[in-house]
Amino acid sequence: MDNAKTESKHFWGFPFSHFSYFFIWAVVNGYLTLWLEQVAHLNGTESGLIFSMMAGISLIFQPVFGVVSDKLLFKKTLILTISIVGIFIGPYFQWAFMPLLHINTVLVAIVTGTFLSFILNGGVSVIEQYVQRASLANGFEYAHSRVGGSVAGVVASLVAGRVFLWKPNSIFWACTIAAIILTGLLIFSDKVDLDNASAAGDTSDSLDMKTVLSVFKIKNLWVLAIFYMGASALFDVFDQQFIIFFKTFFDTAAQGTLVYSYMSSAQTAIEFCLMFPMPWIINKIGSRNGLIIYGFLTCIRILGSALSPNWIWIVGFRLLAGLEMPLLLTSIMKYIAGAFDIRLYATVYALASNFAKQISVFIFSTVAGTMYDKIGYQHTYVIMGVVVFLITLFAAFMLKKEDPVQAGEVEATDADVKPETATNSQE
Repeated sequence: MDNAKTESKHFWGFPFSHFSYFFIWAVVNGYLTLWLEQVAHLNGTESGLIFSMMAGISLIFQPVFGVVSDKLLFKKTLILTISIVGIFIGPYFQWAFMPLLHINTVLVAIVTGTFLSFILNGGVSVIEQYVQRASLANGFEYAHSRVGGSVAGVVASLVAGRVFLWKPNSIFWACTIAAIILTGLLIFSDKVDLDNASAAGDTSDSLDMKTVLSVFKIKNLWVLAIFYMGASALFDVFDQQFIIFFKTFFDTAAQGTLVYSYMSSAQTAIEFCLMFPMPWIINKIGSRNGLIIYGFLTCIRILGSALSPNWIWIVGFRLLAGLEMPLLLTSIMKYIAGAFDIRLYATVYALASNFAKQISVFIFSTVAGTMYDKIGYQHTYVIMGVVVFLITLFAAFMLKKEDPVQAGEVEATDADVKPETATNSQE
């Protein structure tokens, strides 16, 4: 009973931390554009400049945060800094944004982009890798904690819209409250079993810059980055203007919007439910296989949408996204832990997923937008689907097999023969 209580105590703070952080993420990403248009009265170009700054500056934060996170391991210096900076979201948009805007549009874009990128685009990998490492040390599944993030997206969609209609600035004060809760959880609740800390990396403080730079020599890092740039980035690009394509199957835009909202809610519900059994599934099939399946499912969803004769078929393919996200999140966390030197976990995660994906989304978004105008959605989606298929096929042959013990897929005592350690994967 004591062990059960200890495990419970060392788990429950983390899903609430995920909820607090991803509530901020959902609110800002869901309503910042609307606030910039209706409150700050920025045009599309000016708003786009802010988002471009967020994306561009994150390319600096992400690799730096990855290296720092690997060096800090379970020390909360960086993650607490991010949460504390998040507390100032409300004050910044209430009292600082408009005065800066009156000075210069470029200035407010630089300051806002840097501020939000530090908390969100750069900070997300810090939060996720910290919880993943804690899951290895504490003996719980990362995906079970990540359920808190899925719930946050639902709550934000239900609450933030009403709060925005009441007082637009209040959405940012809601983020401040969430950041205060996150800070409190990090200080008082999110505990790590330091007796088992070695399960999540080398605790001897031996990580140096030479070891960090050696990550660029690992062939498997580049294979994973290419896979992420092709499969996961196109997943996001495909979804960017999907609602516009979806509405073309209806007589009125209002009908399309209503069905789309129901479809999105069903997708979120599927995602939420599948987060619970997904770790067990990935432990059975392996995280590398999980990534490959994710890639082929993405291909099927894109090609299926392009070739669908009516909106009912499209809804069916769209609901696959509820399976894809738990599959990707669980697989990538376990795969990096099992296929690379675990001391470099955060660096690999930041470079191979967030950094590579950010560059890819930036490039593909522009290309896809042009193709939509020139050849239409269906033909663009067919090309996207073929690209995803080819890159997934490449990954199926080139991605290295993970160490199932280090990935947390099997217990060490379950392995008859100890696999080659991930530290030897730097080939």
